[in-house]
Amino acid sequence: MFNIGRVCMKIAGRDAGMKCVIVDVIDEHYVMIDGQTRRRKCNIKHLEPLSPVVQITKNAPLPEVVRVLKELNIMVEEKKPKTKAAASKDKTERPKKARKKKEKSVKETKAKPAKETKKKADKSEKLIDKKVDISEKKE
Repeated sequence: MFNIGRVCMKIAGRDAGMKCVIVDVIDEHYVMIDGQTRRRKCNIKHLEPLSPVVQITKNAPLPEVVRVLKELNIMVEEKKPKTKAAASKDKTERPKKARKKKEKSVKETKAKPAKETKKKADKSEKLIDKKVDISEKKE
């Protein structure tokens, strides 16, 4: 039933509803398919056999599969394998998002130095008081 050249319809997966041809029989559960679908190993439970059987060789290349399916009025787009250079051209580089610098308001910039100087002044006064205490104890 699932022999090389059998035209089938894929009934499961992302290629569901597309027609394909069995290119190779792997074992009793799996076959290699090609056509409107991607060339890939497929479970026979995911295929519905159709009546036509075409004459193709085992592991037939895509152009031969396309030619045979065109004779049956099944339109197939020929997929060209992409090279690494072509694949990199397809991806458009997006500019990186620039981080927005948080602008400090006038109030924040003026308030911080005043607090810092007050803290420093408090510390220096404490130190001076300690020195005075130490000097008084020595005498």
